[in-house]
Amino acid sequence: MSLTQYYTATTLDGFIADPDNSLEWLFTRKQDKDGPLNYDAFIAGVGALAMGSTTYEWILDHEFGGKPQAEWKWPYEIPSWVFTHRELPVLPDSSVRFTKADVAIVHEEMVEAAGGRNVWIVGGGDLVGQFADVGLLDEVLVSIAPVTLGAGAPLLPRRIELQLEELGRNGDFAAAKYAVVRPSAG
Repeated sequence: MSLTQYYTATTLDGFIADPDNSLEWLFTRKQDKDGPLNYDAFIAGVGALAMGSTTYEWILDHEFGGKPQAEWKWPYEIPSWVFTHRELPVLPDSSVRFTKADVAIVHEEMVEAAGGRNVWIVGGGDLVGQFADVGLLDEVLVSIAPVTLGAGAPLLPRRIELQLEELGRNGDFAAAKYAVVRPSAG
């Protein structure tokens, strides 16, 4: 059975990006490529992913900035959905699909496309919250960096109840895996 996971990194004060949507704070930290919550082990279990338009635009700017559009290659070889209400650049020969549909409808498509593997909600926090709001988020896997920003894009801009499942250290990061606690039917 597929799990729907939010896999990300955050600052100690709960921001995934600074006010300019920069992740420079993240790239100054040491991480063990084989340590707890490492990316390679995580992505090996992912069969589909979703992200918001800001995350998509960040990838375009940082992966492809300065390159002709003909040289752009999407970094994920799995079906990918971008939630947006705007026209965004289309990547040639990619599995990117743009949608403004409700997350519950798209989630069904994602689970089917994942073929028994997990679904990754890349970000941002509000998109993740939309999946949680309709009971479709199973886990939050977060690497917590020893830095504060004071402002920026929040990890999760709404209340979500979590239960700590695993905790480890990966280089400079505290690596935590949480299960989403669903409200009990009363």
